[in-house]
Amino acid sequence: MSPRSPTRADTRRPFKVVTTVDELAFDCVGVRAEAYAAFPTLVFRLRVTDPSPGGVHTIALRCQIRVEPHLRRYGDGEAELLGDLFGDPARWGDTLKPLRFADVSVMVPAFTGSTEIDVPVPCGYDLEVAAGRYFAALDDGEIPMIMLFGGTVFARARDGFSVSQVPWHREARCRLPVAVWRELMDRYFPGSGWLRLRRDTLRELSRFKSGHALATWDETLELLLKETRP
Repeated sequence: MSPRSPTRADTRRPFKVVTTVDELAFDCVGVRAEAYAAFPTLVFRLRVTDPSPGGVHTIALRCQIRVEPHLRRYGDGEAELLGDLFGDPARWGDTLKPLRFADVSVMVPAFTGSTEIDVPVPCGYDLEVAAGRYFAALDDGEIPMIMLFGGTVFARARDGFSVSQVPWHREARCRLPVAVWRELMDRYFPGSGWLRLRRDTLRELSRFKSGHALATWDETLELLLKETRP
């Protein structure tokens, strides 16, 4: 009798399901403004470490980035601009809460020991978004941030592959220099910003602009501000 031919079930590489990989670690080693992108993009440089001898096949990584405004000091001018976001500075002990900045996903390629990858984060300059208003109010220094991780780890095993989850408590702290943020914004919106207005408000502004024969929107708003000053 000839030997039995292997079936698909016989040749399939087994998977071992593990709940979490506690040894996995993340560190943010830098942030830069992307020089060649179709839209404003910050690039977070991330180091991923896994001490297991088998290495990692790939990680489908999710990352939420939050601003931690309570971890820095503010000048008088910055505090004034942040008033509509956090209220009076006397209340900042209660109101300086983390701000959600971005949610991104990235694939980490195969590695053994540790690797470094770029995590691109698209950015805007919408002053109605809390993080955008916060960034625009800062003069210098650094912006404290925290990166919170989740996702799925596919690792090599002696008898196939193992599948596990990134532990929910994995995180990395980083600091974004205000100068890097300004460099990014000046590259795409040099010396300017954006405000979204209701259509009826914009129509009234257009009538005011036309009625006073003003050439630009800057001139229009400057005249309105001058008329309202005591």
